[in-house]
Amino acid sequence: MPDTIIVGGGLCGLALAKSLQERGRDFTLYEARERMGGRIFSERCRRNNLAVDLGPTWFWPDTQPRVTRMISGLGLDTFAQHDQGNILRLNTTDEKPEVMELTEVHGGARRVVGGMGRLVTAMTAQLPVDRLHLGHTLLSVEEDDDHVILSFHHNERVVQVNARHVVLALPPRLLEEHVRFDPPLNASLREAMRATHTWMADQAKVVVAYDQAFWRKSGRSGNAFVTHEQVVLPEIFDACDATGEQAALGAFFSLPPAFRATIPPATMALLISSQLVQVFDLPAEDGEQHVHDWAQEAYTCSTLDRTPPSMHPEYGNPKLRLPLWENKLFFGGSETAGYGGGYLEGALESAARLQRILAPDPVSLNPEALTGPADNTACIALFGTWVTAQQPDLLATYRRHLNQYLTRQHKEQLTQRALLDTIEQFYSEALRQLSELPFDTSSTGIHKGRSELTPEVHAPFATVHQTLIREALAFNRSSCALSNFPEEHTPGKEYLSTIARDLAAAWREFALSSNAVLLAKAATVSESQRTH
Repeated sequence: MPDTIIVGGGLCGLALAKSLQERGRDFTLYEARERMGGRIFSERCRRNNLAVDLGPTWFWPDTQPRVTRMISGLGLDTFAQHDQGNILRLNTTDEKPEVMELTEVHGGARRVVGGMGRLVTAMTAQLPVDRLHLGHTLLSVEEDDDHVILSFHHNERVVQVNARHVVLALPPRLLEEHVRFDPPLNASLREAMRATHTWMADQAKVVVAYDQAFWRKSGRSGNAFVTHEQVVLPEIFDACDATGEQAALGAFFSLPPAFRATIPPATMALLISSQLVQVFDLPAEDGEQHVHDWAQEAYTCSTLDRTPPSMHPEYGNPKLRLPLWENKLFFGGSETAGYGGGYLEGALESAARLQRILAPDPVSLNPEALTGPADNTACIALFGTWVTAQQPDLLATYRRHLNQYLTRQHKEQLTQRALLDTIEQFYSEALRQLSELPFDTSSTGIHKGRSELTPEVHAPFATVHQTLIREALAFNRSSCALSNFPEEHTPGKEYLSTIARDLAAAWREFALSSNAVLLAKAATVSESQRTH
């Protein structure tokens, strides 16, 4: 019986498998598709051999440290998203597009050379082939004494496997809709699962390959926004390779999923071509189209996801981050992340949370790795120094998040979103730092589920929220970029209360998670003492 079964071969599942492999832990991974990667999906163009990303395309080093470290650690080359040149906006169908005042759209985004699929290939190559099982669709999850029983549909038959721990690294809505749990999940948890929108599930994307990047030669960036009533592709971007020699334009669809499903492929191809010609003239007509509709993906889109959300989805519901069945069952995936929910960063944040529970770093059990004995006082001081050192940079991180929302044309609750992103990123990195410190927990007291070290770990954070909010509002009042959003200059009491509640929720999540890190270290020490 394996110690851990991971269900879902997307980035979260692969990252967790990789971390368990590195720590010598037993695991098996099951994926329903006949490929790994989940929503990461790159396809090769016949026309120019370009690998085009039909799922995630970008990552942002300034605000996404986990995915940046992962890509660098795997030795993958990256390049900046091309944003140089005029940005166009088409407001009507019978006029030429106008040049926008914007000078940047993607806020420092970078791409992986050879497509984001190389991230999946590189991670999969580091895992034992015999532990990876494709074509297994999860049917049911059952608790049985000290283990969990999973039933999969595979090759026209039902396959059952057992494990001591199970991680479901799948969209919560898909699990709630399609998987049977025994004993049944409680009503509040099922409601939290239904309320969690699956990122990208209602979206469709097209990348069109060309012989040359003709738009660059005429001084255009490839970025365009279409706002007229007949819009098919509201957001267009340059999708060329790093050199610009393998040319392509990418775009997202505005048509709702139900309507897209009724359009024949030939008609859709004409709509795409016509839209691109409206923006970029006749040279855009002759391209090789690659379309992927995630709403038609059974392993991505639930019934609820076919209705697009009215606003930016919220992720990290605490109910989806708590262990079930006496620490035998866990939810994972980007939608459960406390930071970066929906993005690649969120998938890695979720994997790190699960790794801390299932395979905590045994640094304190490796005296050879230390220059001296583990000293909790020194560890607390070192952690406090790190927290203090990061605080002056939080405003700069806030400004980067704010600029990303502005360049992506978001107009609602800008301060609230950027502050929450900043704090959650800060706490995510703090948990990583805490996990790596060599605490000696062999004699640490635990009272009512709380480590006696926890209050000392929390102490350096006492004024973080108040200071950051004050600095962010001062920046807003002096920022030309926010001149069209007066409510962000002088927010009312209700808006400030909402911001405070969001940050308080992020703190509660960090407080619980940091205590869990310390408890996991103590449990690892206890296990080591029993086996030696």
